[in-house]
Amino acid sequence: MNPQRPANTFRTPPQQGPRPKAGNASAQRPASSGRASSTQKRDSGRFAKVRRFIRQQPLLERIYWIMLKTFLWLFFGSFGYVIILKYVPVWVTPLVVSRWADTFGTDESSHVYKKWRPYEKISKEAALAVVSSEDQNFPTHWGFDFDEIQDAIKENQTRKRPRGASTISQQVAKNVFLWNGRSYIRKGLEVYFTALIELIWGKKRILEVYLNVAETGPMTFGVEAASQRYYGHSAASLSRDEAARIAAVLPNPRLFSIKKPSNYIQRRTRQIARQMRYLGGQKYIRNL
Repeated sequence: MNPQRPANTFRTPPQQGPRPKAGNASAQRPASSGRASSTQKRDSGRFAKVRRFIRQQPLLERIYWIMLKTFLWLFFGSFGYVIILKYVPVWVTPLVVSRWADTFGTDESSHVYKKWRPYEKISKEAALAVVSSEDQNFPTHWGFDFDEIQDAIKENQTRKRPRGASTISQQVAKNVFLWNGRSYIRKGLEVYFTALIELIWGKKRILEVYLNVAETGPMTFGVEAASQRYYGHSAASLSRDEAARIAAVLPNPRLFSIKKPSNYIQRRTRQIARQMRYLGGQKYIRNL
């Protein structure tokens, strides 16, 4: 046997040199804490200087308080409006007003076809059709489909026409609360309202609102108005093919027609109907 044994590396080595005095706590503090505290003091000092400067300028102080009050009014007002619309039908949206205003000075009729129907009085084939066509992950996501967003970003690098990745929740937030257009401000507000309705409304209410406010044809909004205008009966009795055709025109209801479907719309209608069967039928949205 080898009489030499390896040293115990887990044993604490003996301390070398004199121990620091217990009372000298400041010497044991790391230098970084002193730098952090000095940085915080500088930041607080700068903030105090800004506040003093604003107070010395009556006009700036007045603008500051106006902006702060406006922000608070908008924040709490939007929050309250979302709560109200959880229980009250959405009769008018910015999109409806915009389309109505666009008819001024033209030969187009300004009559708006729109009829609100509760979720229970709309065929579940219509609900399943829009989910199958627009947002298949609607029952499970929290307002944003990040996988679809990543796929759209990759595809749009080579596509001539950019592909969108908006969920049904995002479309409802845009149609009900916001204006048309593309800007970072509008997109930021869309994210804000999408999160609010997901939190306050829930999936069933979001889908109910979508089925009532989505543009389904020229001056036509909601599946009830589309069903009565183009099929001659209520949305409560929509068949699978009829619901699939309504969903097929949603990407551009002013260009595509439910009444006179093109070959593309007919082909897309069949694809949506197949997808509805693939998802398992109405049980896919039963527990929203």
